[in-house]
Amino acid sequence: MSVPANCQIIGRWRIIEADIWDRDYLDLCGPAAITIGEEGHGEIAFGAMEAGLDVEYSRLSVAFSWIGSDEGDEVSGEGYAELLDDGSIEIEFAY
Repeated sequence: MSVPANCQIIGRWRIIEADIWDRDYLDLCGPAAITIGEEGHGEIAFGAMEAGLDVEYSRLSVAFSWIGSDEGDEVSGEGYAELLDDGSIEIEFAY
């Protein structure tokens, strides 16, 4: 997996808002965050869910599949994160 030299979304991002979960749930087991690594991997954690990411890169966004656990149950899905004009990212996350 090669990473575009100019990929601007690599790093650790704090998750502060979600459409269906409030802030208390997001930070249930620690600060909610997503980490986009440089080697095709990353991780996400919010609520009681933790997962590893398999990442595909473009300049201002990433797509990922994920596998992890939520309250001890195995869960998986896909997602997408895009860098916005204000310097934040927007994440679409699906089970």
